[in-house]
Amino acid sequence: MLIHINLHPERGRRRRRGLPAPGPALGRALAPFRDRYLMGAALAVVASCGAVAALHLEQERESAQLEAQVEVAVRDSTRFATVIAARSKAIARRDSLGRELKVIAAIDSTRYTWAHLLDQISGTLPPYTWLSSVTQTSAPPAPPAVTPAKGKAAAPTAAPNGTKPGADSAGAAIRFRVQGLTVDLQALTLFMRDLEASPFVKNVQLAHSEPAQSPVPGSARELTEFTLDAEFETPPREALRTVTISVPVR
Repeated sequence: MLIHINLHPERGRRRRRGLPAPGPALGRALAPFRDRYLMGAALAVVASCGAVAALHLEQERESAQLEAQVEVAVRDSTRFATVIAARSKAIARRDSLGRELKVIAAIDSTRYTWAHLLDQISGTLPPYTWLSSVTQTSAPPAPPAVTPAKGKAAAPTAAPNGTKPGADSAGAAIRFRVQGLTVDLQALTLFMRDLEASPFVKNVQLAHSEPAQSPVPGSARELTEFTLDAEFETPPREALRTVTISVPVR
């Protein structure tokens, strides 16, 4: 009787269960799957490929969204280009009109200066006193300076007596001189006092006085020739009386 020793117990069990024993080719094919390090590397490669694919799809989606936003911005820019150009033109026109209104206001502010002065001088002139001349001793006001538009330089204009362009001489102070004759020194004193009390006149000073001959031939009355220096004063608003003027338009 011979004794058999089974050196492959698994093989014997499979044979007993009816399973075929793995051949050499199948064993070699299944051998890599038995290495856990190799299986981990394979899973890492597969996961990396999936991550790269997911990132690529996300980048494609964001790129499509940005392209859509760019198209919307281009359409809005084209639509509002006309509005922006019209706004810039309106602003330039507004600035030009503002400069013109400032020039007109500067000219109009001194238009009635001499009308007020002559009215005050004639209204305060006492009896037996008459004037021979009323002259301006300060430099005439220079034309108001126009502020140039942006990007344009204005040539400086010289004003008389070194005054600034657009301002009256001596800081917008108009000085004038009154010359006349009087038969009474008290009348001259009253004339100076009334002029000083006027809201349009200040700094009234007697510059010169001397005896003079009467302009009437054969008259023996003694006269006094006088010269007064004074300045125009801007009156307070409540001292001015405004009148509404209506002009019918046909």
